[in-house]
Amino acid sequence: MTTVIVAALQIGADPRGTKYTLEKILSYEEELKLKQVKLVVIPEATLGGYPKGSTFGTYLGYRLPEGRQQFAKYYKESIELDDNSPELSALVGLSSRTDCSIVIGVIERGGSTLYCTIVYIDPNLGFIGKHRKLMPTATERLIWGQGDGSTLYVADFKSLGKVGGAICWENYMPLLRASFYAKGIQIYVAPTVDDRDGWTSLIRTIGNEGRLFAISAVQFLAKAEEIGFDVPGYDPNKNIIDGGSVIVNPYGEIIAGPLRGSEGLLSAEIDLNTIIEARYDFDPVGHYSRNDVFQLTVDETAKSSVVFKK
Repeated sequence: MTTVIVAALQIGADPRGTKYTLEKILSYEEELKLKQVKLVVIPEATLGGYPKGSTFGTYLGYRLPEGRQQFAKYYKESIELDDNSPELSALVGLSSRTDCSIVIGVIERGGSTLYCTIVYIDPNLGFIGKHRKLMPTATERLIWGQGDGSTLYVADFKSLGKVGGAICWENYMPLLRASFYAKGIQIYVAPTVDDRDGWTSLIRTIGNEGRLFAISAVQFLAKAEEIGFDVPGYDPNKNIIDGGSVIVNPYGEIIAGPLRGSEGLLSAEIDLNTIIEARYDFDPVGHYSRNDVFQLTVDETAKSSVVFKK
């Protein structure tokens, strides 16, 4: 089969914590089954949360004790990606029951460092891989570590083909996109919290440039007053994050969305044969790459600050 239903689940991290966010995700089980969704993409930092507006008590040259306490609280809402993780176990169960592959943005706990991560879950195999954000944006660098080339992961899902991608503004990195195209991706995923019109333009570019299907899932968080979320200096009449989830075809055309102003499951039927048709006249890593002129070297080795040799 080359025709499948894919979706973006536009939800926000519950301000009360990860437990409540997970419950929200699980509440979409019947809708996933009803729509026969085979791949669902869930936004950046959904489990663990995106603390928009937070400073973590940091000023140039010093940090306040209350900021350290705020980070410790945020750390406790992050998840671990191991066999003992209740959140990962719940998502694996959801994937199995719905026969739907899951790609979800989480805040991953790695020792005492947090990472903004994409997690890949297969209905039959469970947790199969992850990608850690290479370049946190602006003040995100205060709270998240940088991933390395070892997690430029691409999943090979049965009936879906190769699925992979990057998180939020990583997707503005041309060389990163090129590295993923070279891995043969057929469905590009881009979980984010960026709700601006320019983001939609980027996803359309990725679809057209990579000659692939692109799915961007964007968080939705209502007005600060409605959910008790403090965002200093932010317009109180605007949703904290307004969504904008979108699905794009290999010609850069929007086939679903953008969904704005509410939570919801945005879905579309795609035909993977369209990728071959679109690459007839433009293959970014094939006949249109001019590899006699341009070459990209990608280091995918894991980096460790301490190496023990015996």
